[in-house]
Formats: sequence, C-alpha cells, structure tokens
Amino acid sequence: MQNHNHSRASSTCFVLQHARFPVGFFIALPEKSIIFAENNLGMAITSDRQRQTFSEGGAQEIYHEIKSGGDFLGFAKQYVFDSDYRVARSALWGLTKATDIELSQLQILLDELINQAMHTEDSSVRRLTLSIIERLELTEDNLRTDFLDFCLDHMVAGDELPGSQTLSMKLAYRMCNFYPELKEEFKRILEAMEISYYKPAVKGLRAKILGGKYQ
Repeated sequence: MQNHNHSRASSTCFVLQHARFPVGFFIALPEKSIIFAENNLGMAITSDRQRQTFSEGGAQEIYHEIKSGGDFLGFAKQYVFDSDYRVARSALWGLTKATDIELSQLQILLDELINQAMHTEDSSVRRLTLSIIERLELTEDNLRTDFLDFCLDHMVAGDELPGSQTLSMKLAYRMCNFYPELKEEFKRILEAMEISYYKPAVKGLRAKILGGKYQ
C-alpha cells in the first residue's frame, strides 16, 4: 500500500488487490467519487453521475462497477445516506442488484438503514432502503420495536406506495414471528384491512400470509 499527497483531495486511499491493475481502486475526492479500475480502464461512480441516473440500465452499470471493486460497504457508507435524495436513490437502486452474499457486507449498517427508512421524506428512498433491509438478517436480538411499529403502520397506510406496503408487511411478518403474541396481533391487523382499497401485490401477499403459504 502506498500513500500519496494530492493537492485537490482531502485523502487518497489505494487498495491494491493485484500487482499491476487493481480490481478495486478507491480515491476519495472532494466531489465524492469512487473510481474502479479494471483491465486498465477507469470507470467512475460520482455523486453527479448518480444524480443523473434514471434508468434500470444505469442502476445495473452502477452495480457492476461496485462489484468490480468489491467494496459494497464502502460504497454504501459514502452514498446511501447522502442528503441529496437523488444520490441516495441511485446508490440504493444499484445495490438492489447485488446478490445476498454481496449485500451481507451491509449488515453492520442495519440500524442506519432502519433509521433512514423511518425518517426519509422521499418515498423512493424509503422503498429502496426497505428493500435492502428486507434482504438482511433480522434476529430477535436486533429487533427494534420502533421499526416494527413503523412497518405495521406503513403496510396499511393508504397513502404509501404499494412497494413499500408489501416490504413493510414482509418485515413486520418476520419480526412478529419471534413472539407468538405479536404474531397473533399481526394476523388481526391483516384480517381487519379493508382489502378493496389495496393494490393486487398487497392483496396477494396478505392472502399468502393468512393462508400460511408465505415463508
């Protein structure tokens, strides 16, 4: 590992995984950029680029560049909690393309992700953050009652996006399964839903859970 001074950067960190052309090559620049180099080709993920990402293809490109560097945790720390919702949204969108093994790097960020899902004012950031949380490990030891209450509220909220409603329902189901009394309360909430007001995805998930067909 070599350290170099750069007049325009606050810090420069080189992670050399190969002798000549590193698979992961990280530079912390004032504008917040992660640069991955592979096969002698430089590819950059920057805050500005993520503000301009509006397509599935763009999200896939972000994912593949993170994958080439292998540092999903470092990427998430730098971009997922950005105050600019456009940056956070695109970072989360790219991460949703990752495998469960790759996403497991984010397990230590569980509390931060939960906080973001609960407090963000952007519906897309909320939905994408819930999507990441839903793929992480939830245990009885790390169960947060404030997050459980949040999920129970948002799975039935009429003004919530269907995607966030279904993710909240899945997460509430997992958390309530740790305690028989919570599981019964969860079932009563599902049964009391005025189901005609909900989209097919919500109706279908509710039916699977009540029918014992969802695991």
